[in-house]
Amino acid sequence: MIAGPPLYFNFARDVVERWARERPDAPALWCVGESGAKEQRYSFRQITEDSHRAASFFNDLGIRSGDRVLLITPRLPQWWVAMLGLVRLGAVPIPGTPLLTAKDIRYRLETAEATALITDAEGADKAEGLQVNHRVLAGGERPGWINFDAGVRAADASFDPEPTRSDEPGIIYFTSGTTGPPKMVLHTQASYGLGHRLTGELWLALKPDDVHWCLTDTGWAKAAWSCFFGPWQMGACVFAVDSRGRFDPVADLRTLAQYPITTWCAPPTALRLIVREDLSACQFQHLRHCVSAGEPLNPEVIAAWKQATGHTIYKGYGQTETVVLIGNFRSLGGKVRPGSMGKPTPGFTVALLDENLQELSAGREGEVAVRVRPERPLGLFREYWRNPNENAARFQEDWYLTGDRAVRDSEGYYWFVGRADDVIKSSSYRIGPFEVESALIEHPAVLEAAVVGKPDPVRGQIVKAFVVLHKDRAPSEELRGQLQAHCRKVTAPYKYPREIEFVAELPKTMSGKIRRVELRQRP
Repeated sequence: MIAGPPLYFNFARDVVERWARERPDAPALWCVGESGAKEQRYSFRQITEDSHRAASFFNDLGIRSGDRVLLITPRLPQWWVAMLGLVRLGAVPIPGTPLLTAKDIRYRLETAEATALITDAEGADKAEGLQVNHRVLAGGERPGWINFDAGVRAADASFDPEPTRSDEPGIIYFTSGTTGPPKMVLHTQASYGLGHRLTGELWLALKPDDVHWCLTDTGWAKAAWSCFFGPWQMGACVFAVDSRGRFDPVADLRTLAQYPITTWCAPPTALRLIVREDLSACQFQHLRHCVSAGEPLNPEVIAAWKQATGHTIYKGYGQTETVVLIGNFRSLGGKVRPGSMGKPTPGFTVALLDENLQELSAGREGEVAVRVRPERPLGLFREYWRNPNENAARFQEDWYLTGDRAVRDSEGYYWFVGRADDVIKSSSYRIGPFEVESALIEHPAVLEAAVVGKPDPVRGQIVKAFVVLHKDRAPSEELRGQLQAHCRKVTAPYKYPREIEFVAELPKTMSGKIRRVELRQRP
């Protein structure tokens, strides 16, 4: 496992450049456009040289160590080059999704006091008129913008900035805001750059000859987990597809079969759609390991993928604030319990706490917490930047409180219940939305489902479900009754949804997570 961080650490210098010395011609990055167009490949030697040039380019612009830089591009090679260059310089990248609106971009620039914005043409359209010191355009020319590609090509490949301390600011993510406005999660140079060794080695189970594909957008922390720090810690090749627009499960299955992808990470939302396709003709000759994270994954999805492909999906749990905290670890030989979060990652002391911060025994529901005293584990963020109230709420006594609730069984496996705000209190029962949603999704008529508590004068709350049907199914009272009966059959009877509302779509964050807080506000 990982010991405490050294005094100085820089991911670009100490990890990626090491691979460039030891395996200079090994593939580091493999980017393809939609439908396989415009393939670009980088060896570790090439990506390291470009990171030196990018750091020099940023330095020449006047960007300094500690400066915040908002980075918004699709899955283009420039994203990886810019990330590495900023990290090498000691500047603090703030990745953002291309789904951000002009209002979102302004909020992030102003809140973080960013000195620069790096984006593509689509992002530049949104950012026109916004105040920022440096506007950098990836992939083209535009009046008033600095050309990133030309600037990097012309920069000094021998530029070598001062080493960074391991405890200096390393990267900032704005949380997706499932329960309120986004917060700034500040990681140090080591907490993600070194901490994700656990993610890459234990959960992704990567080796230097692997080609790893993660479906996530570059703007989410999952990209840091599985498209940047985790794979490159292990010397593996990152595979990326510049797909835009609506998710296309057929196209992704085609890519998985066409390219020599050995390890694959897909979010539960994508997997639920993928397993509904005809998988009988799919041949994944190179694939050896599949993982998923981001939200709970229904056991029936895991079973469907296993039946069709022979591969188990290894679920992992963590947050923007952490590396992988709990997981099903193939590398450790643990048994997978479908639907379970898994067991705590070695190096973390994880417990379930009651409202008095007392540890709970097996079988009792509590808040997932990480012990931070007497020794703070590597892989945990430093703080919510400029948010003392949130820091005080999340760091209490010896613990970091995740805000997620779970149950631990007698064998040490954790089972997700829901966000603390999502748990439904009906009569004397506590009901987690995930179990009811899983039951609904098992029904062949249901495409998606979200469950919330609705105020009730007698029970306190009742279970209400919002259901999206498949296109070939129509809402009806008969179907509503069938869904309620189905839930009574596959879950405890008191958990069934007393109200079901059929909807065309569910409200979600930009990262694809259901906004139950919005559903709770509906009449």
